Amino acid sequence: MMQINQLGRHILVEFYNCDAKALSDHKFVEKVMNEAAVKSNATIVNSCFHTFNPWGVSGAVIIQESHLTIHTWPEYGYAAVDLFTCGEDVDPWIGFDHLSNQLQAEKWETSEVPRGPVDKIKSFSRKDLGVINYKPCSSY
Repeated sequence: MMQINQLGRHILVEFYNCDAKALSDHKFVEKVMNEAAVKSNATIVNSCFHTFNPWGVSGAVIIQESHLTIHTWPEYGYAAVDLFTCGEDVDPWIGFDHLSNQLQAEKWETSEVPRGPVDKIKSFSRKDLGVINYKPCSSY
């Protein structure tokens, strides 16, 4: 176990001018999202993706360390992606790099939000939590 100051990292991504064909392809989007999880050193638990009529894909990759999600608008060349990970061994920025390349994004905007700030969890808790450590989950 390691002592931490936040439980997770949440990267919010806006991808612009992506390849419309890629954003429309359910199998491709699911494949690259799963690859992003693996490349980030996350452990995939499940993935679920849906194609909308007439276009667009939404999906989630549930990982032992949280989740990755995507919503695509091929008609605008746009994708919204969340990369939410916990633990020191998972690097969501590696997943971001993979997705930006695979979706052929010309531009992007990102913001990283710390999740589960330990000092606030402890200060708002009704009980003494002592030291908060990151505890990796056991395999499913």
